[in-house]
Amino acid sequence: MSVSENVLSVFGFDASLVAVKSHGEGLINHTYIVESENNAYILQKINTAVFKNPVAIAHNIQLIAGYLASNTPNYHFVAPISSVHGNQMEYIEDGYYRVFPYVKGSHAKTVVQNEEQAYEAGYQFGLFTNALNGLDANDLQITIPDFHNLTLRYEQFASALTSGNQDRITASKNQIQYLQDHKWIADFFETIKTNPNFKLRATHHDTKISNLLFDNQDKGICVIDLDTLMPGYFISDLGDMFRTYLCAVSEEETDFSKISVRPTIYKAIVRGYLKGAGNMLSKDEADQIYYAGLFMIYMQALRFLTDFINNDVYYGAKYPLHNYNRACNQIKLLEDYLQKKELLQIDINY
Repeated sequence: MSVSENVLSVFGFDASLVAVKSHGEGLINHTYIVESENNAYILQKINTAVFKNPVAIAHNIQLIAGYLASNTPNYHFVAPISSVHGNQMEYIEDGYYRVFPYVKGSHAKTVVQNEEQAYEAGYQFGLFTNALNGLDANDLQITIPDFHNLTLRYEQFASALTSGNQDRITASKNQIQYLQDHKWIADFFETIKTNPNFKLRATHHDTKISNLLFDNQDKGICVIDLDTLMPGYFISDLGDMFRTYLCAVSEEETDFSKISVRPTIYKAIVRGYLKGAGNMLSKDEADQIYYAGLFMIYMQALRFLTDFINNDVYYGAKYPLHNYNRACNQIKLLEDYLQKKELLQIDINY
């Protein structure tokens, strides 16, 4: 896909004076780097198949940009650049586009290699949520409905067992039984939703390591990719870090013997997150730091197996057993996480 001169001109670029090329490894939006003689910018086309209401994304980013500018002016927030019409997002030709300044001297990572990187990520995501702690999360608009609603994800799983592909249900009987046996993880989420000491917060919801920019000394600069910024609970952000950082291999790994939780990475994430979060968490919240990992790993296992049983209608599949293997991968991660619970204990002052 190329970028038209019209799209560039709406954001003030002269197509004859800039170079445009694809950028990054994002799987959702189309992302480009636009380079002029003296500056560089990130141009994105929003994927409306995933984000049905891009205007909600623009609203949320504008809301928190204003909040941070007023309340935490020293926080490094990468705000979109306005178009020639004064808008931070524009519908042009065939889709919604936006532009961000390129953060010079920055780079992103795809794998957490050591404790220092885990600590930096934990710190930056904790700092981000803490900086928005005074914002009323209900002022944020929903960009993906029920994104981390574990109750709904279990209901969808249960529904698939009655209406899904019978051959795939039979092939998955052991995995189905495991997830049914661990339904208590979903049940506990219900107690969180009714606990007044669990605050609904401005939550990132996608804390994989590639959504943090590092400097040349591997220190965190800032959090990026706020498309899933919505009201949520801290367990979503901390849990997604646990799910995606603790193992040295990804959810695509099919050699399940390689799936192993790294306790030192877990403790580094927690230390960093609590440092950034300050005294933001309540005692009840802090008591469920370990549960955050159960919450996100279990939910992703449910979602992958549900999609496999439903013939891969949501995630798609690159080969017939793709989502089955992804589910098995996450189940193995959950098993190891549960087995290593004692090794993951960390003293926190709450």
